[in-house]
Amino acid sequence: QVQLVESGGGLVQAGGSLRLSCAASGRTFSSYVMGWFRQAPGKERDFVARISWSGGYIYYADSVKGRFTISRDNAKNTGYLQMNNLKPEDTAVYYCAISMRRWTVVGGERTYDYWGQGTQVTVSS
Repeated sequence: QVQLVESGGGLVQAGGSLRLSCAASGRTFSSYVMGWFRQAPGKERDFVARISWSGGYIYYADSVKGRFTISRDNAKNTGYLQMNNLKPEDTAVYYCAISMRRWTVVGGERTYDYWGQGTQVTVSS
């Protein structure tokens, strides 16, 4: 079994920054795609960003492009989401997830195999 634990959420003013972390533990695996999603109150969970095992492939949602940066440290089995210039509309519970599938077939929620419990990010105006 795999456990994912997110941390780094909190309350920040608009224009501020936060760095989320996602630590993976449990079963060892050779490679995985890591993704971040978010869910605002009363809305569906939306894709934010994903990164390949090597870090060579990265994809962002248009809403966060240029403001968020996804990265990972495979030696630590940890992924990161650096969020800059935060806006009130970024307020949501942020989830990390991992997929054992090839990069080319990873997409929506159903292509991810393991999920963290989420961390709250609140951006005040």
